[in-house]
Amino acid sequence: MPALVLLGAQWGDEGKGKATDLLGGSVDYVVRFQGGNNAGHTVVVGDQKYALHLLPSGILSPGCTPVIGNGVVVDPAVLLSELHGLNERGVDTSKLLLSGNAHLITPYHTEIDKVTERFLGKRKIGTTGRGIGPTYADKINRVGIRVQDLFDESILRQKVDAALDFKNQVLAKLYNRRSVSAEQVVEELLGYADQLRGYVCDTTLVLNNAIDEGKVVLFEGGQGTLLDVDHGTYPFVTSSNPTAGGACTGAGVGPTRINRVIGILKAYTTRVGAGPFPTELLDEDGEKLRTIGGEKGVTTGRDRRCGWFDAVIARYATRVNGLTDFFLTKLDVLTGWEQIPVCVAYEVEGRRVTELPYSQSDFHHAKPVYEYLPGWTEDITQATSFADLPKNAQAYVKALEEMSGAPISAIGVGPGRDETIQLRGFLD
Repeated sequence: MPALVLLGAQWGDEGKGKATDLLGGSVDYVVRFQGGNNAGHTVVVGDQKYALHLLPSGILSPGCTPVIGNGVVVDPAVLLSELHGLNERGVDTSKLLLSGNAHLITPYHTEIDKVTERFLGKRKIGTTGRGIGPTYADKINRVGIRVQDLFDESILRQKVDAALDFKNQVLAKLYNRRSVSAEQVVEELLGYADQLRGYVCDTTLVLNNAIDEGKVVLFEGGQGTLLDVDHGTYPFVTSSNPTAGGACTGAGVGPTRINRVIGILKAYTTRVGAGPFPTELLDEDGEKLRTIGGEKGVTTGRDRRCGWFDAVIARYATRVNGLTDFFLTKLDVLTGWEQIPVCVAYEVEGRRVTELPYSQSDFHHAKPVYEYLPGWTEDITQATSFADLPKNAQAYVKALEEMSGAPISAIGVGPGRDETIQLRGFLD
């Protein structure tokens, strides 16, 4: 099974880091193919907890080569800080590979991101303010700065000067902010060149050669399907494609090279930031899920909005990603409820719909239609097989599998690396 994609099947924060780390000992390369340091992963190894923001989770697996692909936007200060932090904790980061075609987040991108969000007021998107959107906008507008530009000072100066000719006008005249010094930006970026040079290579060539050699390559998405700029709840989305197709463009491999697509699915639903959320709970149940599940953003520190499982968006994720498997996470969080609601459809203007409405307006007005499944009170964190789960927990998993449209191949029953029940081997 040489190449597989692992991605979020909801609005992100589903536990992709744990799933990637679980596979890390069996794969040769783990590749981040989109997003930036606006997407965090939490990985628990033994009694150690790691919060990763930009680095692929595979960096914690000694035999694995972590790769940051061309589709990622990179804040060099954040990258170097993460590397330094892991080195101090004894993690070997020397095998990291960084695409020379990845775009750089500069100080003016973060400044524009923050002032734009404030300017929008009630219409704000809920960005992290880390410059991700403006960097992707520059990429599409063909005025971006790439990693490889750090190694040609003349080109770097030309590009920064050209970008700031316009952006400083916007900052000063529209937002009443100080202009950004092109010289200071150039000097700051040049200061990263020697520190990053040893990591930079043609990652597309490396990955395609690895697949040719039969090595196992895992493509790791950030965020989740419903935050995809094309297929998510636009405009409350990220600026890239965390769906399966994004792995091809963001890493430079063709679609025929992908053998398996695994969706990470939380046993309930969460989202961070603004935007529609049909099953959101604004009551004691929502607070209970947030507290027990530790639902706070790894990167943002913001409380996650919590709600019941939504089978409509799970089916949608199966369709747009071509999912072959699900990894169901955080089943243990649901222990203690007498009954557990599951959203099986929406009511939209008096109509029952079982597929995600394509209309933004319809989705904003969608009301969940629930079925109620019996809960369980037994502790499941020590379960090592499906048979160890209480009968009602087994029934819950089977119901979610049937509603979601793809088999559930693994179940997370706790945060630790070993607190996972594997029903089917991911690499079989």
